[in-house]
Amino acid sequence: MVFGLNFLLNPGGAPAGFGIRPWPEGNADGYFVVKGVRDVAVASTVFLLLELGQRRVLGWVVLIDAVVPLGDAVAVVTHGGAVATALGVHVSAAVVVVLTAVLLLTEREGVAAR
Repeated sequence: MVFGLNFLLNPGGAPAGFGIRPWPEGNADGYFVVKGVRDVAVASTVFLLLELGQRRVLGWVVLIDAVVPLGDAVAVVTHGGAVATALGVHVSAAVVVVLTAVLLLTEREGVAAR
């Protein structure tokens, strides 16, 4: 949480503290590694909760994780990207994530599969 807030609230200083020099002086490729690790960690949490059968907890985690594609959409729009891309890719992903969370959270317990 601290690292994420630092990047959001201190974008000029956070990259240097992280160890990656920001664009245009440095190589921005390091941020792809950061994004990749973030995505793998989020997916691993989902798979772990599925394996443990913690569907209600998974619903809450998935709902919280919906902020990730919404943040990505804001990043696209505020950094020169196309609004169509932000809506078509990131906001649509957030909608799917929220719908998945709603389904998990409203699932009735004890209903046998037919």
